[in-house]
Amino acid sequence: MSSEDATNPVACSYGNSELAFFSNKRKRARSQKIPGNAPGSLPICPLRACGDCAKIGIPAVAGSFPEIVPAGGSRPVNAAYVLEKEGQNAMTQPIGELNPPVRLMLTPGPSSIDPRVYRAMATTLVGHMDPWFKGCMEETQVLMRQIFQTENRVTMPLSASGSGGIEASVLNTLEEGDDGIVAVNGVFSERMYEIGIRASSKVIKVEAPYGKPVDPEDVRRAAKGKKIKVIGLAHGETSTGVVTGIEAYRKLADEVGALLVVDTVASLAAVPLHVDRERIDICFSGSQKAISAPPGMSPITVSPAAEEVFRKRKTKVQSWYFDLTTAMNYWGKDRLYHHTPPITLIFALREAMRLVMEEGLEARWERHRTNQLALIAGLEAMGLDLLVKNPADRLPTVTAVMIPGGVDDAKVRNQLLDEFNIEIAGGFGAVKGKIWRVGLMGYCSQKANVLLFLAAFEKVLLDQGCRVPSGAGVGAAIRSYSQVETAAAVSR
Repeated sequence: MSSEDATNPVACSYGNSELAFFSNKRKRARSQKIPGNAPGSLPICPLRACGDCAKIGIPAVAGSFPEIVPAGGSRPVNAAYVLEKEGQNAMTQPIGELNPPVRLMLTPGPSSIDPRVYRAMATTLVGHMDPWFKGCMEETQVLMRQIFQTENRVTMPLSASGSGGIEASVLNTLEEGDDGIVAVNGVFSERMYEIGIRASSKVIKVEAPYGKPVDPEDVRRAAKGKKIKVIGLAHGETSTGVVTGIEAYRKLADEVGALLVVDTVASLAAVPLHVDRERIDICFSGSQKAISAPPGMSPITVSPAAEEVFRKRKTKVQSWYFDLTTAMNYWGKDRLYHHTPPITLIFALREAMRLVMEEGLEARWERHRTNQLALIAGLEAMGLDLLVKNPADRLPTVTAVMIPGGVDDAKVRNQLLDEFNIEIAGGFGAVKGKIWRVGLMGYCSQKANVLLFLAAFEKVLLDQGCRVPSGAGVGAAIRSYSQVETAAAVSR
């Protein structure tokens, strides 16, 4: 076995005699006194005493063991089998330290994280009612208002994913019997509609084919003759890579007297957005996408008009946890206890938003646009088609690529992950198995990542039997960057 094999569990090939040797050494190790196994101390994997942890490269991932292929055998044997043979059951199975692989997360979320955000997460934990933390909360809200471009009083992060933001927005505005309309052009706008239905409201779904935004005129026709309370849409539909303009929907909401609810989970901090200027009543997002913080927080901001609707409710909000009127008591000036928030995630979100404002919103928006243009130039030069045909409808953070005929979706994604540590996503819902989704979000939206991905993608597609012109993708992307740089130089 080579030295490389010794640290690579995938490459390990133990013979039957080696398995027996491993088993006997481990039995001897169990009879020895191992430091750290005293009552009350952290347990240590018994294999460390005989040195076989390093020898077979047991991955330090909770609940997993390497697969070993015995010499002359055709099927891998999980290392857990050795423990089981020695009478060790799952209740006493040793677990190693957590050591996740380093990936380039070119997914529609989560995105990779700036090292400065990791450092913020490693800082000292304080209590959620600590006077110092209350100051940290205020700074978090200031930064959030800057990113949303709003002066709304109710601006805070919910202790939830982006889907929690959808639920809070819908359940706080709609009561039983209320009329609403949701523009549906993907899985996440469909989710907004589904939550409205569960609130016993009379919500109308106005649809567009995946890859296109919903036509506001279709929504206008659906609203005719009805007392519409809410119009909802996804500014950036993550499942299809479509961006929807807000202006026409604001005009329509004014015509029918409705609140405008906008999902910006995939667009906030990457696509131009001005909550106050565009008069969005409820706007929510997610921490894990273009803001590039860990998942688990949903920034949300509520206009005074929406606050007034909350106050006039005849019934309680169906969800205690997502009742914004009580949740704001904690994030408001009184800082009254509501629930224990994920303090470390708030540290990370604060730092990630600070980095957004350090870069500047307009510079960040332009960075995302420039990198997606280069990515698209490369993909098209490779002969690949996009789901979203109209360039004006393309969401800068998520590019949906049509899978060529005869190419296996999962095999391509798995090879990218195994060979290059690059993760992209497949489609789901109506486009499952039909598209790949490539994310360029926040920290991941970098020139180097675009060029690396295109080179790796070309190699993988060739390996999977898809003919693509050699070097065409990277070359086209480089030309796209050169054009942008030339234009910038001329404008100066």
